[in-house]
Amino acid sequence: MWTIFNHSLRRLLWQILGWGITLGLVTLYLMWIYKPMISQQAQLANLFKAYGQEMLSFFGGAADFISPGGYLDFGFFSYMPVVAGIFVILIGSGLLVADEEKGTLDLVLAHPLSRTALFFGQLLAFIAATVAILLLTWAGFACGLPLAGLDTTIWKMLLPHLSLLATLFLFGSLSLFLSLILPSRSAAASLSGFLLVASYVVTSLARVNDKLTEINKISPLKYYQGGHAVNGLDWNAFLGALGVSLLFALIAWLLFLRRDIRVSGTSSWQMPSLWGKEIR
Repeated sequence: MWTIFNHSLRRLLWQILGWGITLGLVTLYLMWIYKPMISQQAQLANLFKAYGQEMLSFFGGAADFISPGGYLDFGFFSYMPVVAGIFVILIGSGLLVADEEKGTLDLVLAHPLSRTALFFGQLLAFIAATVAILLLTWAGFACGLPLAGLDTTIWKMLLPHLSLLATLFLFGSLSLFLSLILPSRSAAASLSGFLLVASYVVTSLARVNDKLTEINKISPLKYYQGGHAVNGLDWNAFLGALGVSLLFALIAWLLFLRRDIRVSGTSSWQMPSLWGKEIR
């Protein structure tokens, strides 16, 4: 399993560096502009007022954009589930199926390697890559904090990243699960992306429309804290997201154990059964 883990992580190295360094530079820039922005607080308040409370509420609100939690959320974390969600959905949906569609997965499994070792080696590499990207993002915040002078610590800044990690793992494991029951990787990625965007839109609209309160209860992003987690992480929401993620991963593992590996290409529509038969 660890051989698969090391190999898979090396394959993701350039994506880790590309995403991590880019986001790290973004967070460093956000820290750098904080003090100049504070000096223009009155002008910004008038600008936000011109936008209207409804539009600002859609993006998480800006009433407390000067506070550490408000600034981190409005400037970065409010939209990161969608931005970083692109990475986890693409990687999760192709974790196993990408090699299958290229016709190489059956060759790998021809070696003395169990499906369980392959599955968890790939899964752990995916988790490690996501954690590495978020650590590089946090490093940008940590390096820029002395410039910004925000009333927080670099360790408290880890908390929003934990909230983001749980959300990303949720959608990544969902895309992995869907890749094993849908005809192709592209179908799994498309459906996962649709559900992510739909959750973002529903949760955002629920801030300005009370009629969406009930449906928002089943939206995963309702329980995402974003930058406000710097004031204290909601451990129940965090552990709940991890629990659902592990459930998707466990079901995906059971499906993979029973899966008939394709030689190449996409498959017809089929629903693999946990008990060894396919429902067509």
